[in-house]
Amino acid sequence: MPDTLAETFETQRDRLRAVAHRVLGSAADAEDVVQEAWLRLSRQDAAEIHNLEGWLTTVVGRISLDVLRSRQARPEAPYDEVVVEVDDGTAPEEDVALADSVGLALLVVLETLGPSERLAFVLHDLFAVPFEEIGRILGKSAGATKMLASRARRKVRTPSPPAAAGRQQREVVQAFLTAAHDGDFEELLRVLDPDVRLTIDTPDGMVVVLGATNVATGARFGAARDGRRVFVGGLPGVVAWREDGTPLSVVAFTVTDGRIVSIAAVADPVKLASMTLPEPPGTVGPSR
Repeated sequence: MPDTLAETFETQRDRLRAVAHRVLGSAADAEDVVQEAWLRLSRQDAAEIHNLEGWLTTVVGRISLDVLRSRQARPEAPYDEVVVEVDDGTAPEEDVALADSVGLALLVVLETLGPSERLAFVLHDLFAVPFEEIGRILGKSAGATKMLASRARRKVRTPSPPAAAGRQQREVVQAFLTAAHDGDFEELLRVLDPDVRLTIDTPDGMVVVLGATNVATGARFGAARDGRRVFVGGLPGVVAWREDGTPLSVVAFTVTDGRIVSIAAVADPVKLASMTLPEPPGTVGPSR
């Protein structure tokens, strides 16, 4: 049994870091949140805290909520942590894919949620925190918090984190890209799940397109169809560049049962600039 407050806190650190990381999508921000939680705990009379785990979860939730709200005033997203690797024909390691990280697909989708929705969804659906506790963080009733999580769940509609991209997943994505290049509408519909979700992070905000017909219609004119094949957080994807060599978009595909169920894209130049991307084909010199 830990015999000091610091030792007790250390037994909670990994869980708290995981909570903050999932809420914020940034390992650096998560570390800052956990450190702030420790500072607040060190200023408290531990004898007055009857449920330390719950108290720390509440503190981490409140600090994370403040960070999310500050992002609304100064929009940013920690896409610098997304791993983008050239597809050289071999599958990426599974631990690179989605081990304990926040992949592009989930990160982009979470960006469509307001701070309260995001916190309620992550804490309840990913960490099973009761609505009563989340409500105390948000200053809302348990019923109102449950409605927030439900609304967020409808917006997200994301499948369970997939494993690293296998050959079949990449073949499905390649079929999609070929069909997009050729303008083959029927083939696009064949490889897209009827309820596919396309989420695009643009300079003007988040764009969400639902349904195979709508996604296929836009895909026939998408710049990503002519990009370079990559793995994005372990998922099959593509990077496209402008003629001047600046990145235009990064796209990741989630494939389930032979069909594309979600497409997550980043097209915001500021956020693309924070990502470490391969050089455009034909570029001489090391990758930035």
